[in-house]
Amino acid sequence: MNLFKIIYSGKDQYLDLAESMVKKIIEEKGRDAQVKFPSTAYSLPVIYAITGEKISTTGELEKALELAKEFIHEGNRLQDALDAGTASAMLAEIIEAVKYTMEEEPYKAPLQGHLTDAQIRAFGVPLVTQDIPGVAVIIGKCKDSETAAEIIKDYQAKGLLTFMVGEVIDQAIEQNVKMGIDLRVIPLGYEIESVIHVVSVAIRASLIFGAVEPGDFEAHKKYTKDRVKAFVNVFDDWDDKIIAAGAAAIELGFPAVTETFINEVPTLLLHQPNNEKVVETSLEVRNIKIKVTKIDIPVGVASAFEGERIRKNDMYAEFGGSKTKAWELVRMKDMASIEDGKIEVIGPDLDTADKIPYNLPFAVVVDVAGKSMEEDFEPVLERRLHYFMNYIEGVMHIGQRNIAWIRVGKESYERGLRLPDIGKVIYAKMKAEFDTVVDKCQVTIYTDGQKVEDLEKELALPKYKARDERLASLIDENVDTFYSCTLCQSFAPAHVCIVTPERLGLCGAVSWLDAKATKELDPTGACQPVPKTGVEDEEKGIWTDVSKAVDIASQGAVSRVSLYSIMEDPMTSCGCFECICGIMPEANGVVIVNREFGDITPVGMTFGDLASMTGGGVQTPGFMGHGRHFIGSKKFMSAEGGLARIVWMPKELKDDVRERLDAAAKELYDIDGFTDMICDETIATESETVLEFLESKGHPALTLDPIM
Repeated sequence: MNLFKIIYSGKDQYLDLAESMVKKIIEEKGRDAQVKFPSTAYSLPVIYAITGEKISTTGELEKALELAKEFIHEGNRLQDALDAGTASAMLAEIIEAVKYTMEEEPYKAPLQGHLTDAQIRAFGVPLVTQDIPGVAVIIGKCKDSETAAEIIKDYQAKGLLTFMVGEVIDQAIEQNVKMGIDLRVIPLGYEIESVIHVVSVAIRASLIFGAVEPGDFEAHKKYTKDRVKAFVNVFDDWDDKIIAAGAAAIELGFPAVTETFINEVPTLLLHQPNNEKVVETSLEVRNIKIKVTKIDIPVGVASAFEGERIRKNDMYAEFGGSKTKAWELVRMKDMASIEDGKIEVIGPDLDTADKIPYNLPFAVVVDVAGKSMEEDFEPVLERRLHYFMNYIEGVMHIGQRNIAWIRVGKESYERGLRLPDIGKVIYAKMKAEFDTVVDKCQVTIYTDGQKVEDLEKELALPKYKARDERLASLIDENVDTFYSCTLCQSFAPAHVCIVTPERLGLCGAVSWLDAKATKELDPTGACQPVPKTGVEDEEKGIWTDVSKAVDIASQGAVSRVSLYSIMEDPMTSCGCFECICGIMPEANGVVIVNREFGDITPVGMTFGDLASMTGGGVQTPGFMGHGRHFIGSKKFMSAEGGLARIVWMPKELKDDVRERLDAAAKELYDIDGFTDMICDETIATESETVLEFLESKGHPALTLDPIM
């Protein structure tokens, strides 16, 4: 078999199909119909990244065909074959774009097809923290459904993001494999062309997080190879189109492992006929190292289950919500008072139910001790309880402190899950993730109603109050050290967050206390202390040593940063920020839009459009990525007038930040109900109508000095 001829044959098949589909769509819809995948700022992403050319109409698809043909030059060199793979990817994207032009939703559940920019950004944090250590792409059909399920569940248990193309999807469904974006097992489609949607994910990671310029294909290839730990598994007999798609994957740095022999290309194309070894082979060839803590409970424990939702009809037991009390607490104790590894349940367990769903009160007290443990770390560890419980297959956890809400699914109960198992997971994860500060740990779960109520009053509420008072005193002026966070540099090499008591990391996941704890956990890791010295402009938040730290950490990409200004040297953004704000000049203020909001904002751009201008570690005056929590901070763009500049937000975001924002505005401006003066999409999205609303409310931004 001549590998090159197989690739060229597959490429020809893509070309024939793409040309016929483009001809058909132009005949049916004319040359001016819009061509675009849903909710992306990059059209069409793969072609845009490779060539720098945006394709937005059906007529421009003919240009896209010509761009793909430029990569076709059949020869005897490996690069000739890889270029044919690139052409195949571009042609597959044209084919898929035509599908989305012909039909608004060409992929019906459970098939996913295209992933939105927001969905990709949501993967940003788990990718950089390596909660998602790699990306597996499974193509074809396994020898039987049981084998397919074993392989998929193995990747899922290891936390990988797994995409499926072909009949393996039906095999997974037959075996009741839990799938969906929230569970990180994503069925793309049955036809091989749908694999372009995972290629698009990798390419958009380069555009979003890496700020790689469209058209610089060599830089995109380097980014995907070095930073997107993806690989391809091909099961059963391959055909020419699959191998051509594999050539495209290899060109992006993603090795392919085939069950049926074709040819081997060392480190790039490997033959592994033993299904029991395919996972091991794939991880080795991509140098993905998995750290798995084996926990002896009857259900799976993996970060892939973090997004699982337990619906009412699937629920066996429920704690908290509106039905019962539920709270959680981590507290530091001295070594002698803790029996390491002790798991105790005080009250009834799940198997005492007299009716389903079983509603029980719930409290979990996690006692920790360690030579390097500090009381300030308690809330940091406590917030991780949310993740640890969500990692358990069939358990859903929402909220924190005394507004926790937990559900246990019927299937996991029937497989043997009980409350001590939840304690085992908390213990194991606490010791594994916080081993440098937690030497001993014990877990006590209370379901006795009286004890839950009494201990909340005696233990939990006083502890929460003391922490809140401590946090209230943690303002930027009261500390002499900030922290850098370079966690996202694995995807955004030039980005550096400076985390202060009043400004969390823009992903929303790293507070000043988190950064301080992270430094203790990993002294040479992502979070490093930054002295708040060499003040240049306190109002704008410029310190010489802060800028110096950013300069060093960004390897010279950013040499100066202001922490409180949106106009002068604003802090950079990685791409996984929760929100972005941008100036609306005619309103003399800024709009803020959160990642989940997909519609057009009053500045004429979507979240994706705004984010495409400022992600990847670049400084863009007038635009700023940030976390939700920062919206209620008195330091929010305080150099330009602060919170009083906020003129528009989506309603969901407005309602979420209302309490903190109103309190801050009252303190700063003596304004009551400031959030109600901010416009949202239920009121207006056109600039003229937004202005009318602001004027009717007497919004303070209208009386401030010009923002530009």
